[in-house]
Amino acid sequence: MEKISSLIPFLIPIVLLQLGLMVIALVDLIKCERTKGPKWVWALVIVFINLIGPVCYFLVGREE
Repeated sequence: MEKISSLIPFLIPIVLLQLGLMVIALVDLIKCERTKGPKWVWALVIVFINLIGPVCYFLVGREE
């Protein structure tokens, strides 16, 4: 139990970063009229591929 509690200070920023990126990417996906590919696929990528999914959406999925 000590090992887990010693990792919590390192895990909290990663979890917050992951959740923040996911929320920002999903809001952008909803607002964006056109994407490269179906929106539902990008929603799945954003939600299920941790940290990399939202970054991939911002780099590849947006059509602007």
